[in-house]
Amino acid sequence: MQHRRFSIFYILLTAGSALLGASTAGAADAPAPAEAQARYQREMATCADGRSNQDAATCRIEAERALAEARRGGLSAAPGQYQQNALQRCDAFQGADRMDCEARMREPNGVSGSAQSGGILRETTTIIPIPAPPP
Repeated sequence: MQHRRFSIFYILLTAGSALLGASTAGAADAPAPAEAQARYQREMATCADGRSNQDAATCRIEAERALAEARRGGLSAAPGQYQQNALQRCDAFQGADRMDCEARMREPNGVSGSAQSGGILRETTTIIPIPAPPP
């Protein structure tokens, strides 16, 4: 049961970061006002036609807030920030669980799903050999 709670929590965290990452992707420098306005128009179109994974009202609010933040220059991300944010999710764990979490964040294999479908699932397989029985 604990594993299930972790999975749902992890999916929600990953979906939220994917949305944040999608809104900041490619924004190494503060976007020009025309570029920010064009992004806002694209996001509003996504809200209107139902392609967003949010309800329309929430989608519009998020698009408006992203535009305001872009105008303030707050959507720029430092190089490596996405990876750093991904690894911060592992701070909730200790020991082997934390090492496993960090491996899932770094490993491109075993990733499935999307924010659009409700979350990204990261999965790793750890093979633990069974010791040979004593003679």
